[in-house]
Amino acid sequence: MHPSSATPLLAQVRAKIRVTHYSIRTEQAYADWIRRYVLFHGKRHPSALGADEVEAFLSHLAVVGNVAAATQNQAKAALLFLYREVLGIELPWLDNVAHAKQPVRLPIVLTRDETTRIIARLRGVHALIGALRYGAGLRIMEGVRLRVKDIDFDRRQIVVRDGKGSKDRMTM
Repeated sequence: MHPSSATPLLAQVRAKIRVTHYSIRTEQAYADWIRRYVLFHGKRHPSALGADEVEAFLSHLAVVGNVAAATQNQAKAALLFLYREVLGIELPWLDNVAHAKQPVRLPIVLTRDETTRIIARLRGVHALIGALRYGAGLRIMEGVRLRVKDIDFDRRQIVVRDGKGSKDRMTM
């Protein structure tokens, strides 16, 4: 019996994610994918499953679920995290997974005029965050977490603390 078998699986996953300092959004996504994986296999514990079951789930997502390639990759990352980090099981390389097709698309970029009109419709804090996101290239959570002490008016810089990948960075 596994030493932490008394602790529910998703609680173990969340604890391990927090120890490794993943973002809260990653925690939510990984927990959801792991829950869906367990339900897909009739609520069997993942330690009783292996690479074949992981391949079956990921292939089902691509073929039946018709998910985007990025979505399938996120599910794969969640399951690899579960097996490697939480259960301590190394899965053989997953060669037989049917991959979701990556569509070729042009990037969608708003014009300056479109961006200006959107920001003009925002009010209060939302207008400030929208303008800062556009002008300084901030991500949503970076804009929401911004503090006055992170703005250096003399150097015209913003310090983004604990951004994506738990990294700090400077922006204009």
